[in-house]
Amino acid sequence: MTSIVITDSEKLEKTKKIILEQGKEKIHVLADFDRTLTKAFVNDRKIPSIISVLRDEDYLSEEYSEKAKALANKYHPIEIDSSISMEEKKKAMQEWWTQHFNLLIKSGLNKKHLEEVIKDGNIQFRKGTTEFLDFLYENKIPLIIMSSTGLGGDSISMYLKKQGKLYDNVHIVSNSYEWDSKGNAVSFKEPIIHVMNKDETAIKDYKVFDLIKNRKNVLLLGDSLGDVGMITGFDYDNLIKIGFLNENIKENLPHYKKVYDVILTNDNSMDFVNNLLKQLLIQ
Repeated sequence: MTSIVITDSEKLEKTKKIILEQGKEKIHVLADFDRTLTKAFVNDRKIPSIISVLRDEDYLSEEYSEKAKALANKYHPIEIDSSISMEEKKKAMQEWWTQHFNLLIKSGLNKKHLEEVIKDGNIQFRKGTTEFLDFLYENKIPLIIMSSTGLGGDSISMYLKKQGKLYDNVHIVSNSYEWDSKGNAVSFKEPIIHVMNKDETAIKDYKVFDLIKNRKNVLLLGDSLGDVGMITGFDYDNLIKIGFLNENIKENLPHYKKVYDVILTNDNSMDFVNNLLKQLLIQ
């Protein structure tokens, strides 16, 4: 199976031409983080998210890991089952995230745990992500990272900082916690952002909206069917949606083709995205 699937080549070329003609001042990028900017598999081991590393490596306690894994075993099959309706998925994801956030707080989540997860090497940029981030920074193109990860903006910013890529053009919209003076998580902020309700997250509530409201040509990157909903809240003119289909490829490809303009399979690199950006920015 080819690793790059373009659903409508003619439409894609027309959109590229329009975006190129309007210039880079009209462009911004909207991207998921886990399994989109990062690898889905590291050393043949599935790494779904930063929070999964915290769970699987026993950073908090054995009891936390057991309960978190039980929640994942219950809800993750619902997340990836294309036969289940979006309404049912949203309800299940809300339950999963709420229970897991409360479990994290009860289990003593501290900022030091996030730092340890970032250091352990399981989270790795997808090949070409470094060049992607550099290119956007050099061309002054805003990058909005919208993530449903349970560890939120703190962990993503920590990871980007460690890689030397926490540039001022990067803006993170994600779940976040209230921390006490000792670095302990004491509560989580509403509303919860999960993988199936990014379409309900109003970007207009964030300061970054003023930076991108006139940049109405958008490149969207995601790895789930729900990620295409990230665009809701943006008054866009032209949109190119690129999806990373990392697992259950044969079963899910028909569904991805319905919502994404380009599908990159087999935990692909960012090479296609980087080449596309260069094509869009040739002046």
